[in-house]
Amino acid sequence: MPIHTLFYDVDNTLYPPESGVWEAIAQRIDRYLGERRGLPAAEIPARRSYYFSTYGTTMRGLEIEENIERQEYLDFVHDVPLRDLIQPNPALRGVLLRYPQRRIIFTNADEAHARRVLGVLGVEDCFESIIDVNTIAPYCKPQPEAFALGLRTAGSPAPETCILIDDTPANLEAARELGMTAVGVGEAANGSAPHWVRRVEDLPQVLDGLLGSGEGKHV
Repeated sequence: MPIHTLFYDVDNTLYPPESGVWEAIAQRIDRYLGERRGLPAAEIPARRSYYFSTYGTTMRGLEIEENIERQEYLDFVHDVPLRDLIQPNPALRGVLLRYPQRRIIFTNADEAHARRVLGVLGVEDCFESIIDVNTIAPYCKPQPEAFALGLRTAGSPAPETCILIDDTPANLEAARELGMTAVGVGEAANGSAPHWVRRVEDLPQVLDGLLGSGEGKHV
């Protein structure tokens, strides 16, 4: 069955982990837990690990167990100096535009953060739409309900006609269980999907085989 839709994650997928963006966000999450929730510093790593393994994200764990206000949390943790950490990436833009399939962002961040990242990278206009954590609320990747809502928001394409490009093994596994093709990006995803690249700029190594070279191709 031909592929019609490419879903792209944002953080640690469209830019490399060594950029420091996620480390900056993680520090803001720690600050939120300490400053806004009063958690002792020594307890923060274990609490974050518990929330992540139980609920998929720290935010979801805080929503369920502590009834936090979602947007306040998102605004706080995403308040990082993106332009000091990532730069415009013409090579990424070329990779994205190489293929004529629909390109949609599918992220556990919120739309404002996703748009900031895309804007700094210089690729915001490469995507048809953004499916963010508010779109799929109250769920988040890798929950099956999040994927169901994401697909519905995208117009209900058959999972077999979709590819998820993501850095998180659990998300890639969930996509495969649903029938999507999964492409892992980055060292953390190595071995978690049949298709894998080290960096997002290397995607043609995989997508050319799955989609064709992209030049003159139409679906």
